[in-house]
Amino acid sequence: MLQDKYIVCKDCGNEFLFSVSEQEFYAEKGFENEPGRCPECRRARKMQRGGNTGYREPRPMFDTICAACGQETTVPFEPTGDRPVYCRDCFQARRR
Repeated sequence: MLQDKYIVCKDCGNEFLFSVSEQEFYAEKGFENEPGRCPECRRARKMQRGGNTGYREPRPMFDTICAACGQETTVPFEPTGDRPVYCRDCFQARRR
């Protein structure tokens, strides 16, 4: 039988509640270890790593010319010139 338990955060040292519903969620997902950080420290760590929080900085985009149609386009990587770069439409057409 699961019970609420208090755990000490390994980052800030504060005690936090690991509730029965959280324990059930962990079990459902197959997680074997209890959380080592409180929710605030988990959020802060996720932000540091650029986690999936919706606040990630946008990727830099680079202007280039499509090797197939000659149209100006932007790509999420810096073209080096050693390989052709295509616009979205030409890239999709080549994949098919």
